[in-house]
Amino acid sequence: MHTLIVIDQPPYGSWGGRESLDMAFSLAAFDQPVSLLFIDAGVLWLKQGQEPGGINQKSVERNLAAASIFGVESLLADTAACHRFGLNEDNLINGVTRIDNTGATLQQYQHVAFSG
Repeated sequence: MHTLIVIDQPPYGSWGGRESLDMAFSLAAFDQPVSLLFIDAGVLWLKQGQEPGGINQKSVERNLAAASIFGVESLLADTAACHRFGLNEDNLINGVTRIDNTGATLQQYQHVAFSG
């Protein structure tokens, strides 16, 4: 039973995305196959070199870098959203797979959960 967790919110200003990340790590810790899909403003989670110290928050970049260690199978990003927010292979964190058809991707998973 493979789960896909979809994050569509930016990494700062809301706890919905962080809660979704925690859910993914929890599922993975119990050997449940899980992947993360970032769409819309959620792709901003995947930007290298985030420095949110000015808003008194920690960067999510380290959390995502540890995703594979915790057992998260893949980090997926909507290609169109990446283009919209100026993200490409030069400024995305390592290990991100960009996808062109989110609808088809959603259909590949038995369980889909949206952040928020």
